[in-house]
Amino acid sequence: MKGKTVAKGAHGTSGKGRGLHIERVFTKKGENPLESVEYEFRPSIIKNPDGSLVFEMRDVEVPKQWSQIATDIIAQKYFRKAGVPLFDRKGNPILDAKGKQVLGPEKSAKQVVSRLAETWRWWGEKYNYFATESDADAFEDELKFMLIFQYAAPNSPQWFNTGLHHNYGITGPAQGHYFVNPDTGQLEKSADAYSHPQPHACFIQSVKDDLVNEGGIFDLATREARIFKYGSGTGTNFSSLRGEGEPLSGGGYSSGLMSFLKVFDRAAGAIKSGGTTRRAAKMVILDIDHPDIEKFINWKVLEEQKVAAMVAGSKTCNHRLNEIIGLAIEGKSSDVRAAKHAITT
Repeated sequence: MKGKTVAKGAHGTSGKGRGLHIERVFTKKGENPLESVEYEFRPSIIKNPDGSLVFEMRDVEVPKQWSQIATDIIAQKYFRKAGVPLFDRKGNPILDAKGKQVLGPEKSAKQVVSRLAETWRWWGEKYNYFATESDADAFEDELKFMLIFQYAAPNSPQWFNTGLHHNYGITGPAQGHYFVNPDTGQLEKSADAYSHPQPHACFIQSVKDDLVNEGGIFDLATREARIFKYGSGTGTNFSSLRGEGEPLSGGGYSSGLMSFLKVFDRAAGAIKSGGTTRRAAKMVILDIDHPDIEKFINWKVLEEQKVAAMVAGSKTCNHRLNEIIGLAIEGKSSDVRAAKHAITT
């Protein structure tokens, strides 16, 4: 970085009274930092190895100095895909036949940076974090500059969720989230998905040795899904769950910790985190004195062996199949049979 943005409070060297004082490092008062960049419109196209289309968006507006990878990441993963007012390349609103503004996806890095920085500034002002309005202006401008020039970046859930309600009025049905009301200090259930968004990176959750009740195994599956859905990660120590073959209170024996861990793993893999193709992030912990600890460790070993086998197999097939194709083109059938035999052996 070329410098750093400094926030000083009441006890800082420049503090005068309560609230943060923000010194400008990258920006000047009255100048929009997003207009200090030259932009261009690019396509973002992502394909599978077989050529099938994963994602496509045309006319993505990004700074010229951004790489194509950065363009693909923001377009595929971080752009809101619905409910956003659309504008043409000149900045004019796109209207339907009735004169109503058409809604669709975000298509510009400026939109995303604005909804993040403006929402952070709004939260700060709402709860008196800044000493003056000028400090709030400096806070917003400095953040916009650092984001658009890639000097800094928040975690993924911020990109996914922050500002969708504040900037676009998007709410969405309630998803079972709770928040502490800053005005009352009380824990409350959120009335919708985005007015109190989930911008946090990681959660640590507990689990009880209970199949379906609150705090139990499948209640955790629901809570994990809620966290994955909005782009965050979760971690749990599963040592409270009994091992395979241990007796159940109702008679019979437990199917074991590993059976449930495999269910959780498949569920996490099935969820499109943040509404995109980003995989869910999950951490699993087991104490070393758990009855199933060896099976737990070997589970990881077997998964790594699968990866190694797939990599080795794909490289072998790539080499041999290309050889077969080349021989077939040349019409050497006897050599083709020999190459096929090499693959099978």
